[in-house]
Amino acid sequence: MPMSDRVNDLVGRLTLQEKVRLLINGAAPIPRLGIKGYEWWSEALHGVSDVGPGTKFGGAFPGATSFPQVITTAASFNATLWEAIGRVVSDEARAMYNGGSAGLTYWSPNVNIFRDPRWGRGQETPGEDPVLAGTYAAYYVKGLQGNDGDRLKVAACCKHFTAYDLDNWNGVDRFHFNAQVSKQDIEDTFDVPFKMCVQDGNVASVMCSYNEVNGVPTCADPNLLRNTVRGQWKLDGYIVSDCDSVGVFYNTQHYTTTPEQAAADAIKAGLDLDCGPFLAQHSEDAVKQGLLNEVDISNALVNTLRVQMRLGMFDGEPSVQPFGKLGPKDVCTPSNQELALEAARQGIVLLKNRGVSLPLSHRRHRTVAVIGPNSDATVSMIGNYAGVACGYTSPLQGIGNYVKTIHQLGCANVACRDDKLFSAAIDAARQADATVLVMGLDQSVEAEFRDRTGLLLPGRQQELVSKVAKASKGPAVLVLMSGGPIDVSFAKNDPRIGAILWAGYPGQAGGAAIADVLYGTTNPGGKLPMTWYPQDYVSNLAMTDMAMRSSPHRNYPGRTYRFYKGPVVYPFGHGLSYTNFVHTIVNAPHVVTVPLDGHRRSGNATVLGKAIKVNHARCNKLSVGLQVNVKNTGSKDGTHTMLVFSTPPAGHWAPSKQLVAFAKVYVPARSEQQVGISIHVCKFLSVVDRSGVRRIPIGLHHIHIGDVKHSVSLEAATLGVIKS
Repeated sequence: MPMSDRVNDLVGRLTLQEKVRLLINGAAPIPRLGIKGYEWWSEALHGVSDVGPGTKFGGAFPGATSFPQVITTAASFNATLWEAIGRVVSDEARAMYNGGSAGLTYWSPNVNIFRDPRWGRGQETPGEDPVLAGTYAAYYVKGLQGNDGDRLKVAACCKHFTAYDLDNWNGVDRFHFNAQVSKQDIEDTFDVPFKMCVQDGNVASVMCSYNEVNGVPTCADPNLLRNTVRGQWKLDGYIVSDCDSVGVFYNTQHYTTTPEQAAADAIKAGLDLDCGPFLAQHSEDAVKQGLLNEVDISNALVNTLRVQMRLGMFDGEPSVQPFGKLGPKDVCTPSNQELALEAARQGIVLLKNRGVSLPLSHRRHRTVAVIGPNSDATVSMIGNYAGVACGYTSPLQGIGNYVKTIHQLGCANVACRDDKLFSAAIDAARQADATVLVMGLDQSVEAEFRDRTGLLLPGRQQELVSKVAKASKGPAVLVLMSGGPIDVSFAKNDPRIGAILWAGYPGQAGGAAIADVLYGTTNPGGKLPMTWYPQDYVSNLAMTDMAMRSSPHRNYPGRTYRFYKGPVVYPFGHGLSYTNFVHTIVNAPHVVTVPLDGHRRSGNATVLGKAIKVNHARCNKLSVGLQVNVKNTGSKDGTHTMLVFSTPPAGHWAPSKQLVAFAKVYVPARSEQQVGISIHVCKFLSVVDRSGVRRIPIGLHHIHIGDVKHSVSLEAATLGVIKS
């Protein structure tokens, strides 16, 4: 029987009372039909997590592989790595499901734009660039969901739709926040990762967010849910609320006057599943009051039950299903744990390396002082939305595997409120051949429901770093753990601090990865997925102001590298290597013709504005192909992260530059590799006008790869004449 017939047959057998009890994450069993209860809420942001009630560690499953936090993994700019992590996470999830310890519906990844550097949940995201975030979404989702046609290995979920990026700032929290967003910024920035997640990743679910967007709660907005996600983007799956969002828009935002109206508004807007009890409590009365038709509830269940059937949940016991043989032996395997280590190595970013402070030498640096509140971190390394790791290698242990260490905390914790432990740390630095300071943040400073107040190191950390560096007998290296950017201008400008590494939250093997980079076993290749701003940037900048573009007349600086033009500590895409890479463009077109849809070609009105509407162009395989040589001119083998940016023709709406492609290439010392890059014209060379319409600017587009620039002219094929 076709799956759609199976779904409709099952829905047709349910009573209204049974239906409403299936609208929530803790879906009730239906004993008369032999249907077991199901908990929809599980999380797998960077490894199977027990944040949701659907997953339990213990017994045969004491832990799961804990990969680096997403912001660190994003810094690798390596799409095949993201997919590989997704495959491992879904193997472990299936194994735990087979053992009765987990569900199959995972509310991950978080693909919101890291718009403001203070956001406590920025660590969960792939950073500030929409194309980076969307590409991450598509590849991680593919890894989670598998590639077996209509069948799903696990069901992923892209969240939180949309313009959600404030938790609790200056008395405004996410439950009360009404994000005022222009159509331009919605289309140009906030929705891009979600669209790519649905269309390129074929994700099985989208989660609507707590906040309102322009006065309407996202989970009650048919324009966002029914018209955009399901209508325009063609979501094949279900839409779920963030936890208790429906209750929030009734109780907190007072969007409706009765709970029944709230339930009706949510379901009619396109919500299929409620994380929380609200829809189970009020949907039946909404039908009785004539606010909702039973068929609306049935339609929601068609979407959720179809996903369960695609997962094989109605095909008998787990053991007879695909992946049915996965079990405890497939969790925390040596190869899974090796991938967590490799992901951390690829995500570490070398921000500064004065002279050749790094890598350290086994011969010259036989004793290393390891100092700082994150120096022996374990749980802090895995960030939030994490599970129980298979095991940990702290920075102290990682460095200790290379050389003898002298360990001093320097600060009792990241808050670093006093200098009681300073003198012992300074003494350690005086004795050792090199000093590594492991500083930064943790979940006490940035977390869900906890936005940062500023961008400086907390408490007296800066003072400790400066004093230790001044006293250090050998090179002093600063290693930063954080999700968000930190203003470390003092360290950047201090000649006594030879090198700075950013490790994000590097996961269970983070300490081993940091040590491998410090000692040159790994040549760092990570690049920053977000701008590092000076503290001044946020001093008069309200987190509640959602505008992306700068506005000089209101003294508004703009956000992210695409629109902000002021001073930075380190720019988006910054990251050094222990070798040098040189680019040469070998082959690239100088002119690309944009063909218009047949009925558009006779009149050139579309073209007069110097920008063609994307929906008027024949976009299918329209791309700009580049061949780039990457030469390693140094003495160390290395993996190069190649970022390709485009600057569109000057115009009122265009960003100053935008990421259009990226690639990873391994190049041995003194050799070169050729890399092919394809830039989809409609997707990546387009810009969005003030009305929220995506257009392709006609004229010169400047492509930047490192120091190399290439100009390509986009021309419109008009009046039936197509130029070659």
